[in-house]
Amino acid sequence: MTVETMDEASAKGPATRLTPALRAMLWMAASGVAFTALNTLMKWLAHDMDPFQVGFLRYFFGFVVMVPVGLRIGLAACRTSSLGLHVVRNAFHSAGMLCWFFALPMATMADMTAIGFTGPIFICLGAVLFLGERMTGARWLAVLVGFAGVLTVVRPWEPGAMSGVGFGNVMLLCASPLFAGSFLLAKVLTRHERSDSIVLWQHGLVSLFCLPFAWVNWTAPTPLQWGLFVVCGILGAGGHYLLTRAFKAADISASQSVRFLDLIWAAIGGFMVFGSVPGVWTVAGAAIIFSSTLWLARHEAQARAMAK
Repeated sequence: MTVETMDEASAKGPATRLTPALRAMLWMAASGVAFTALNTLMKWLAHDMDPFQVGFLRYFFGFVVMVPVGLRIGLAACRTSSLGLHVVRNAFHSAGMLCWFFALPMATMADMTAIGFTGPIFICLGAVLFLGERMTGARWLAVLVGFAGVLTVVRPWEPGAMSGVGFGNVMLLCASPLFAGSFLLAKVLTRHERSDSIVLWQHGLVSLFCLPFAWVNWTAPTPLQWGLFVVCGILGAGGHYLLTRAFKAADISASQSVRFLDLIWAAIGGFMVFGSVPGVWTVAGAAIIFSSTLWLARHEAQARAMAK
């Protein structure tokens, strides 16, 4: 199958039996798997390298991976009439990424998990306020129940579970709406541009914006690290392509509850790579998250059937 027909292929064959919302949820779940693998590698790399350099190289190699795709689909398909929107979108994304990496050495994993999962709520609010999407009660309920599942895992009310509202936490909280703004603008771009072209522009512009920050404490990567950055580029570009397909398939608010499944993927990845066994609260929270996602998928399918 050629790259040119990838956007069209998902709308043919067995996929036609799925509603747009369900297709968006499946694309979103797949992107979560790719990003979990990516974040696991980046966490390992950040132990020995400056976090800003890790972030820059991750997007630079994502751009390198996307260049052959751009050549395959043709330069005409990569041209854009919305350069300003691409620049603004990726300025948001770069700022969010820099905030997230700046907070990395200061915030605990509990802080990062709890604050990071505020993203779907910011996205849903933005979709209603700026994109004019209809946020149904079922979607709000699924997002809030999913967030409750995350809180079940991190339990911020317990003594010592959270490190307190420090500067690192403030940076994490700033990152969430910035990433949300990036994703909302990506949704706008999907209305008239190809998914692979959007991802190509994203990786090129984010690399450009982040280079000055990476250069400050630059160190020469080892051959193994270079190889892992190539893998990061593949996972990152693939993850953003899947994410963009989710935005293209349906309202952005329809798929946000699925993002909470990332917690399950992270638990599996942590066990496979670091040998960390999920505790009882993690399993309980994962069950809540999975149940809310499954319920929303069923509700969207029934609502679609009744509308016909």
